[in-house]
Amino acid sequence: MLAGTTQLLDSFRHSVPYVNAHRGKTFVIMLGGEAIEEGQYRAIINDVALLHSLGIRLVLVHGARPQIDTELYRRGLSVGFHNGVRITDESALRVVHQISGALQFDITARLSMSLSNTPMQGAQINVVSGNFVIAQPLGVDDGVDYCLSGKVRRIDINGLTQQLDQGCIVLLGPVAASVTGESFNLTAEEVATQVAVRLQADKMIGFSCRKGLLDGDANLISELMPATAQAYLDCPPHPVCQATRAFISGSIEACRRGVARCHLISYQEDGALLQELFTREGIGTQIVTESAEQLRRATIADIGGVLELIQPLEEQGVLVRRSREQLEMEIEQFMVIERDNLIIGCAALYPFEEDNAGEFACLVVHPDYRDQDRGQALLHNIISQAKARGYDRLFALTTRSIHWFLEQGFEPVDIDALPVKKKQLYNLQRRSKIFALTLI
Repeated sequence: MLAGTTQLLDSFRHSVPYVNAHRGKTFVIMLGGEAIEEGQYRAIINDVALLHSLGIRLVLVHGARPQIDTELYRRGLSVGFHNGVRITDESALRVVHQISGALQFDITARLSMSLSNTPMQGAQINVVSGNFVIAQPLGVDDGVDYCLSGKVRRIDINGLTQQLDQGCIVLLGPVAASVTGESFNLTAEEVATQVAVRLQADKMIGFSCRKGLLDGDANLISELMPATAQAYLDCPPHPVCQATRAFISGSIEACRRGVARCHLISYQEDGALLQELFTREGIGTQIVTESAEQLRRATIADIGGVLELIQPLEEQGVLVRRSREQLEMEIEQFMVIERDNLIIGCAALYPFEEDNAGEFACLVVHPDYRDQDRGQALLHNIISQAKARGYDRLFALTTRSIHWFLEQGFEPVDIDALPVKKKQLYNLQRRSKIFALTLI
């Protein structure tokens, strides 16, 4: 089998848990005007159609900021801003209507394609737009009249839900009507945020010129909690464009009001949407209500994941083999690290009460996650448990990880230092090295 084919099969198989996890979930995708103008626009639309085909309920909110700017400049219309919001007079609103309407029709047309030589071959997607969002004027702030710039007043959640239940993609733009029949110019970020919150969407996804948010060393930040994300915006280590700032601000609000995860990904990288949603590590920055990873006590439901994790090391002789029956009896001794419903790390604490000691055993971290101190996190958790039980020492047996245990403060000891019961079970053929850590 060719290497490329093998890689394709592996990638496809690894994506299956995410396909199952996302099916039937509701995502709000914010496609800013920058992504439409500068990014992988056609590829993004194709990927949106693919998400729909996988049974994901989609609300697509489009922006038009750079397109509106260009048309206003072409017409010689000067429009001011206040607090980052465009002041929309009647002349500007006519431009907003024209540009927003054209983009909405173009997105609808692209989602309607089903040519045999395109990724959307055979797709039959119903795209629905309408008066789901009711607006109200922003009014006057600091003596500045925003004129026909507005904000979300109400959202027809029942209407949106009915369309999603029927398998439609709901397409919304940055223009909405009010109860008085007027039109107002809204920001796409606010529309996406309010729709996500009031629909209680599972995810809100936006696009940026970068892969996501970068730290001081220009490395991608994969995950932030809302408070940390706000601190980032208050003092960013790198300049943040207005569109990204607006989306992150919306993400912070959305997470604080019940949306579990918001994703910021690059509109310049082909397939970023799929990589973010269907790979373990993702490709962008997540704003989350709680960490995507959880360190917790194992349950009987985790046995399959633990077995899959430790089996390669058992086959290599690094770990002593455990049968499923044995693991079922010992599962309560295990702690696991779970990420996106996958077990990526485990460790066990076996008690030797008569010797006032515990064994730190079966430490395994998935190969893709061994560079972020997860082994240390598991060890620290086991040490805390041992101390809580009043143990005065922790011991471990290993054939490979000798230096790692030394780095963690363990000291080599001989077989006589083992608890009596463990000494009787010691396998002389494996010749495992024995290490001990004093806890007092």
